[in-house]
Amino acid sequence: MDIQRFKGLPFYLKLASVLFSLIAMVYIVIVAKEILSPVIFSCLFSILLLPFAAWLENKLHLPRSAASMLAVLCLLACIGGLLYVIGSQISNLASDWPQFQDQLHKTQDDIMNWIRSSFHVTKHKQLTFVANTTNKVVASGGSVVGATLLSLSSVLLFLVFTFIYTFFFLLYRKLIMKFFESVFQEENKKLVHDIIEKVQFIIRKYIIGLLIEMAIVATVVSVAFMLLGVKYAILLGLITGLFNIIPYLGIFTALVVSSAVTLATSPSQGTVIYVMITLVITHLIDSNVLLPMVVGSKVRINALVTVLGVIIGEMVWGIPGMFLSIPVIAVLKIIFDRVESLQSWGIILGDEDYKQNKLAKKLTIKKKPVLTGTGE
Repeated sequence: MDIQRFKGLPFYLKLASVLFSLIAMVYIVIVAKEILSPVIFSCLFSILLLPFAAWLENKLHLPRSAASMLAVLCLLACIGGLLYVIGSQISNLASDWPQFQDQLHKTQDDIMNWIRSSFHVTKHKQLTFVANTTNKVVASGGSVVGATLLSLSSVLLFLVFTFIYTFFFLLYRKLIMKFFESVFQEENKKLVHDIIEKVQFIIRKYIIGLLIEMAIVATVVSVAFMLLGVKYAILLGLITGLFNIIPYLGIFTALVVSSAVTLATSPSQGTVIYVMITLVITHLIDSNVLLPMVVGSKVRINALVTVLGVIIGEMVWGIPGMFLSIPVIAVLKIIFDRVESLQSWGIILGDEDYKQNKLAKKLTIKKKPVLTGTGE
């Protein structure tokens, strides 16, 4: 009855209600970032670890608390091993810092000569501008160090709470499932159960596929950089694989970092061009071949929504929002596709394939009698 009354309201009232709800939800999401961000990451990790935790319970007959803790510890070990490899590579890069500085000074001189010849700005004016900028940075060095320490402590707290929440989600998964089933009416319980099962399947498939894709991209880029003679090929390959998780924007960031490191450590300037070409070709193959084949097409999200989701996620939650945007949109699409009144939103989120066209045609046929007034 309430839904029928809402449908009978004028358009401007319905629009105002929707806008007010969206503004309230976005405000709550921004304010509750410190709580919601680790909770959502924990949901993703718990969905990923659920089959392993269930296997420990059923096959090894471990208590649920022990199985959940062991699953979380295995995840910590994997992440710690990856960070150790990256940290060892970065320490090797730090040992070459004098060479890095010399190459930067040489590149700086080349840029200053180009500016002088192109824009007729003398080196003295350029050095004065650089010196003034450096003094401002040094003057604010204390605040920068304080902010860095604060950010590091926030990251550590974020990781601690994320793994704690992951453990509790695995431990109380049946209780959480009963809660979701009891919230909705009896006639909707089957639909709710179907949505939860579908979300678990899609998210698990997406994360595993993304990890496989990341490993393949990191391996291919590392081998290609080794063949090109790039000094820190493994480090740059790992960075490219990690940044590749962020759609479209990640590969651009990896390209900038790889080009800068190669420019500072490679004796040949032409190597930088080959590095850029390698990353562009890798991105094209990954986007058009590897991503559809490995990650799959169970829930396909079009490129426009993907880019908007990443940008909005960064505006709302920063870097964590960029990583979480695609899984959140995938969950929303699953819900939209299974709730009749929201299926139109599922169409706009999805990709233009046969299934989407079929669903759009189905909705058009359903709505056609209402629009023509036949009453059938």
